[in-house]
Formats: sequence, C-alpha cells, structure tokens
Amino acid sequence: MERMMRFEQTGGPEVLQWVDVDVRAPESGEVRLRTEAAGLNFIDVYHRTGVYPAELPSGIGVEGAGVIEAVGEGVTGFAVGDRAATFGPALGSYATVRNVKAESLFKLPQNIDSETAAAVLLKGCTVEFMVERAARVQPGWTVLVHSAAGGVGQIAVAWLKAIGATVIGTVGHEAKVEKARAVGCDHVLLSRQDDVAVRVREITGGEGVRVVFDGIGKATWETSLASAARRGLIISYGNASGSVEGVKLAALNQHGSLFVTRPKLFDYYVTPEERAAGAARLFEMLENGAIKAEIGQRFAIQDAAEAHRAIEGGQTTGSTILLP
Repeated sequence: MERMMRFEQTGGPEVLQWVDVDVRAPESGEVRLRTEAAGLNFIDVYHRTGVYPAELPSGIGVEGAGVIEAVGEGVTGFAVGDRAATFGPALGSYATVRNVKAESLFKLPQNIDSETAAAVLLKGCTVEFMVERAARVQPGWTVLVHSAAGGVGQIAVAWLKAIGATVIGTVGHEAKVEKARAVGCDHVLLSRQDDVAVRVREITGGEGVRVVFDGIGKATWETSLASAARRGLIISYGNASGSVEGVKLAALNQHGSLFVTRPKLFDYYVTPEERAAGAARLFEMLENGAIKAEIGQRFAIQDAAEAHRAIEGGQTTGSTILLP
C-alpha cells in the first residue's frame, strides 16, 4: 500500500492528512513515478487555503522528482528506470508514488539528482521566464528582488547577477542578510526596518529600479510602486502576505507610467518547444554553476504540516524539500 498527503477541506496545515492509497496502473499517456523528493512551494499553501481552488478531496504539491516504474500506452520519450521531474499542474507530489501525465514531465540530466530537481525545477523555471522572457533583463540594469533569501529569491538573485544586473534585495530578518549577500545581492535592505523605497531611490540616484520582482504581494505592493523607475516593470508573482487587490490603474500613471504583470508559470511553458527550451536553460544555469540548489530544510513528507507552518512563518531559507 502506498501513501499520499491529502486534504478534504481548506484551512490551516492541520487539514493535511497522510493516508493509504491504492495506485492503479498508469493509463494511456501516463507514467508511474516513484517519488524520491518533492518540493515545497508557496503555491501549495495557496491550494491548501483555497486561494487557488482545488477540487476536494485533493492531493497536494505540484513539484516532485523520482524514477519511472511503469509506462502507459502511447508514451514516448520515457522508459522504466528513467529519472524525471514535474512542476505540475496536477496536484499530488506529496506521495510515495503516483501516476503522472508524461507531457508534464522533464527528463533529468544524469548530473542533476532528484533532490536538486525538487528544490529548483518550479522555482528555477519561474525565474527563467520572469527574468529572461517577461522582464528581458539586460546587463547593467538595477533590479529589486523582494524576499531575496527565499527559495525563488535566491535563484533569482544568482541568475540576475550571472547575466550582469545589479541587485537590491530585501529580507525580513537580520539573520537572512548574509545569505542574501552570499547569493549575490549588491545591496540588502531589511523590509521590517528600512524604508525600502527611500533606500532604493538613494541607491539608484533617485531613479528607481528597472524591474521589481515581488513574490510577497499585499504587504509590498505600495513599496514596489514607489521603488520602480519611470516606465519600470513590476512582476507580481506571489501572495505570501495576501493577494494584491483593488489596483487602480491611475497609480501606474502617477508612479511613472509603470508596467505591471501578474504572470503564471504555465502560461510560459505551454508548447513542447517552450517547455524544452525553458528547462534546458535552467539545467544550463545549474550545470555552469550560475545558480545552485540551496536546500535549507528537509522534512519527511508525512511532516508536511510542519513544513507548511515553517514556510508560512518565514522560518525557511532557500528551498525546502519533502522526502518519502
């Protein structure tokens, strides 16, 4: 008998249940993937709390890596024994084994293990599309990265430095300052102490930054507006502090004809060609050492509720993975 984490109602971490499941044979287009590591991401919290609705009862987790144990009819490009990873969109990566659509999988290079894949695939592909396709950051640009010591933040900072940007990062605690500097931040601001927008203007000679990468949401929206340069871009990609609501277009005019996008990873990884190119770029950045899998925490999958409390409480650094 296999096991999976499930929730039957939305709510706090306590709604997560570690239950027995009988996993059927993979159907046409599917493979059976034995989990070696699952990734913890804020999108998992959004599913659990209902910010992103899921059909209940539901599995949880979108990111995972492991070994293919069985292949359904019609599957090409994957075989039993292959190592593969996925970032969804199907939920259910918090499981010992599960069936996954082959079209949602990426075959892992030999030198990238399952823990690394679970730590960086979703976050790294998110950074890839934000930096290189949404913002098209150029060498010499100055950018702001909120939560620079977090899972996405660390990868974003390292990626941005690798392509020649100057990075201002924010962190919530003094203890995270050195981590943000270590991954490449040129300047680190304390979001709970500094007036971030004022300091950003000081650092940039009054101009502001070309791009703001904001995964925090409600609590940082006004700061992001006030930090962006004329005709700058705000990429609001997360809701860690709650969703940004009631946005007034006039505010974009008043702060310098700003651009704003609220992107979704799956809108940038639609076609097989997009998926292959994006993942190849991520693997290239890993292999050349530009970015690293910074695994700050490891939990057993059955302790996922504890892991959720940690990430919601701002008590994690880097990536968090769950192990069967």
